Amino acid sequence: MLLTGLCSAWAQAPASARIGYVDMKRLLDNAPQIVAGRSKLESEFAGRDASLKADEKQLAELRAKAAAAPTPEQQREMDALERSIKRQRDSLRNELKARSDQELDNSWREINDAVVSFAREQGYDLIVASPVVYASPRVDVTERILDRLRRQSAKGGAQ
Repeated sequence: MLLTGLCSAWAQAPASARIGYVDMKRLLDNAPQIVAGRSKLESEFAGRDASLKADEKQLAELRAKAAAAPTPEQQREMDALERSIKRQRDSLRNELKARSDQELDNSWREINDAVVSFAREQGYDLIVASPVVYASPRVDVTERILDRLRRQSAKGGAQ
């Protein structure tokens, strides 16, 4: 049904309709705004990640020291550390997910605006975003939009 409607709309489109394709996955993987957001998150969470790794190392050392027959005191210490690590890991994962979503939302607006302004300035009637079954390299405008995003990033924000 959707295909029929799309074909029908295509048949009614003016012969000079200009159509482009943008690979959103490639934009989201390579846009400098997204890359900067990833770096920001890495530095924001680096301390907590290092702390978690230190606790995991301490647990491994306790296990090695206790070997096959840990004392009740060693077992309690290992259990407590294990629970603490699990809580830290879950908390870190949840906060990282929330912050990643927040950074993506902020960058998404800028990326979407870049696609729209590119389309308007270049006289496109339609920009189709991935996923699509097929798009000819002739209509792929992804790299041109990435260039625009790079220029915006170099200038310090949206144009």
